[in-house]
Amino acid sequence: MAKTESNILQLDAFGYAAEKEINGAPRIQVSVVLASLLLLIAGALYLGQVVTISQAFIYLISGVLGLGLYHAHYGFTSSFRRFLVHGRGVGLRAQMVMFLITNLLFLPLLIQGHALGHTITGYVSPVGLSVLIGSFLFGIGMQLGDGCASGSLYHTGGGDFRGILAIAGFVIGSVLGTINFTWWMATPHFQPVSFLHTFGIVGGFAFNLLLMAVVFVVTWFVEKARRGQVESFTKVAGGFSFSKVWRGPWSWIAGSVLLAFGNAAILLLSGKPWGVTSAFALWGAKLAQPIGIPVTHWGYWTTPANAAALKAPLSHDVTTVMDVGIVIGSLLAAGLAGKFPRRYFHAIPLKMAIGVLIGGVCMGYGARIAFGCNIGAFFSGIASFSLHGWEWFLGALIGSAVGIVIRPYIGLSKE
Repeated sequence: MAKTESNILQLDAFGYAAEKEINGAPRIQVSVVLASLLLLIAGALYLGQVVTISQAFIYLISGVLGLGLYHAHYGFTSSFRRFLVHGRGVGLRAQMVMFLITNLLFLPLLIQGHALGHTITGYVSPVGLSVLIGSFLFGIGMQLGDGCASGSLYHTGGGDFRGILAIAGFVIGSVLGTINFTWWMATPHFQPVSFLHTFGIVGGFAFNLLLMAVVFVVTWFVEKARRGQVESFTKVAGGFSFSKVWRGPWSWIAGSVLLAFGNAAILLLSGKPWGVTSAFALWGAKLAQPIGIPVTHWGYWTTPANAAALKAPLSHDVTTVMDVGIVIGSLLAAGLAGKFPRRYFHAIPLKMAIGVLIGGVCMGYGARIAFGCNIGAFFSGIASFSLHGWEWFLGALIGSAVGIVIRPYIGLSKE
């Protein structure tokens, strides 16, 4: 390769060749940026006309979330893995801060119970075997798929086509999860536990804060003991500069703040917190119906809300709109960072492709029986002061430990 070419090309975060200027500074990929902005603007205008103005704003907010996920490299999968393998807990500590901020933003909305003409409700689900098994499967799956629910979306938009394989598996697993959803709901469980209802507003907030503090302190001491020093979640790779606000990379804490405010905005506009995986079940069911699969006979699709979603256009489904927005937002971020690969589809080892697909199936199935994924159950569950969010965390952490052991067999490192 000529000397000038060696200065122009280098591997990006996903291992693909990304264009660089001669001086080493990332070159904005104008065509990618313009295309993503056009998709965001056109999509918002369409949703504003066909659905509601709120749906249009949710789409745009999701685009910002996608940009933040990409720029902060906000990985739930990697944060679990780094803690289990290396004792590095910076990602988990950043998530605890994110939960705290979201609690502060959610609390007045949940107390009020209504806003903008609709009811405001958090995600508070039963605590029991289905959540434990589902989150365990999800933990295995996200280590095999090399990304969680939100991670698969921003990987897809940001240039890692393995995200598409994971999402395909998500759709398959989510549909499978709806087949025997009713059976799982009959397994041993306790009724939904809201800390706010159990301990009161002050007591519920304090108890949730106590659990966050325990995770924060434990990960801090574990990291100090194993690594000798504790990594800061305010650190920005290469130091801070104003250009990194829109071109990245961001610190962990910057990502936490953005995701917290984004989740609160979604709660305000839609009446419910951020979720991801219910859309995958809906997509799969809509694909299954034309080929004669009787999804409407399955218990999951007989509930009024799910039956209505199955009949309505996808543009009316809030979660679908959010998922698409995140993909487009991460595409914008990759273009701004100059890291969208020139060759999106490329050959990967067959065992890795199969492993990623199976990981997606495990995540899809697990999310359905556990009332959500790392976003809907873990993030939004804890943000809603629900005990099931903490149960999900425990199950996914154990599952991740198993998934980490399996990763080398599909060509993925434990690192």
